[in-house]
Amino acid sequence: MTTKSRLIYLLSCVFCFFSVSLCALAQDAESNWQQFRGPTGNGVSTTAKPPVQWSGDSENLKWKTPIPGKGSSSPIVWQDKVYVMTAVDSGKTPPGEKEVAPPAQPQERPGGGRSRGRFGRGKPPTTINEFYLMCLNRNDGTIQWKTKLTETVPHEGKHSTNTFCSASPVTDGKHIYASFGSFGLFCVDMDGNLVWKRDFGKMSTRNSFGEGASPALFKNKLAVIWDHEGDSFIETMDATTGKTIWRKDRVEPTGWATPRIVEHNGRVQVIANATKVKSYDLADGSLLWECGGQTGNPIPTPIILDDFAICMTGFRNSACYAIPLDSQGDITDTDKIIWNTRDIGPYVPTGVLYDGTLYGSKSSSAVLTAIDAKTGKTIIETSRLDGIRAIYSSMVAADGHVYITGRSGKTIVLNHGDELNIAATNDLGEAVDATPALAGNQIFIRGEENLYCFED
Repeated sequence: MTTKSRLIYLLSCVFCFFSVSLCALAQDAESNWQQFRGPTGNGVSTTAKPPVQWSGDSENLKWKTPIPGKGSSSPIVWQDKVYVMTAVDSGKTPPGEKEVAPPAQPQERPGGGRSRGRFGRGKPPTTINEFYLMCLNRNDGTIQWKTKLTETVPHEGKHSTNTFCSASPVTDGKHIYASFGSFGLFCVDMDGNLVWKRDFGKMSTRNSFGEGASPALFKNKLAVIWDHEGDSFIETMDATTGKTIWRKDRVEPTGWATPRIVEHNGRVQVIANATKVKSYDLADGSLLWECGGQTGNPIPTPIILDDFAICMTGFRNSACYAIPLDSQGDITDTDKIIWNTRDIGPYVPTGVLYDGTLYGSKSSSAVLTAIDAKTGKTIIETSRLDGIRAIYSSMVAADGHVYITGRSGKTIVLNHGDELNIAATNDLGEAVDATPALAGNQIFIRGEENLYCFED
């Protein structure tokens, strides 16, 4: 074999290796639940076949594991591991400070909610909170490792239904990225060892409602939205080092929406749902398009269907817009908008796009509407879901079923179709605000105290 032939052979081997590796990573991502909203980003798994029926203490219960502290952060799944974040009140005051009685805990309301008080806000804590990323064995629920990433006394309070750990982690199978907002963004390896960390300062949220947006990952880039009552911005950084690639100032009040990254026509854009939806070029941060019409307090994550984005809000009103990904400039109130409707508009939860149908709530109430995502026309008229009152958990879907979990811990499972058809109603017996994860034959639900795994 000549030197040239050997070189060609070696290059072909390297190409095959990387091709196989990329293919394997793509398959891994599709068969797991590596981020908030799952592998598709729309709340759907195309490979999972989770159970339809379960109970918190027996039926189809594979395992349940107590999770210390509090968090509405949703679990993610990668291969044989489950990852979850939590914040633990240590009860300790910083050295040199006097002990102060903790504020009275909010009282439980029927249906799993809590009394809100004035605007639902709480006083700033006086004790140190510890912030953890945990790894559990997917097969038996045993804790593999528990890494404390930081500890501090939170600088402001939170809504009585929020926690100091509301964002969800994301992984590419090589690293896990965990954001605690004002308390830091952390990158750890798959064994829980810290790789890098970032401090963006302290958010000042509306009415001290607290924080909640998760980071978004695309290949080697990580995007973070920082919308609050101070200087808002969006930043993209190198996921391997944490170093800033670009940062753009934003004129937006407090928001809790996780950004959505999508590749379209050879360009990757990061879409930020807010009072005015904006899309940025992931490469350099240039503004591609924007669209007004949303309500205040934006929380739902953008949903992608083919060549357009669906953005929703539901605070004190409902709004749902379908926006072309190839838009340019400001398209507010123009015929560039594909459709818009007030029939659907979730407040805290994000709806789910399944097989062309968009399921969603009105505000955070247990009122369901389903629309044709291509046209915006209603498929299932607004219907109350008996058995649950309020929804914070985002809707998910797989294997012909849509899963809607209420704050009380009851999950209504719908048969996917053009009419309201309930397959089962399951009671966890524990309050739930986090979004379930679907992978393989399992569903993972993070309750107020435990992480559950159910499997047929």
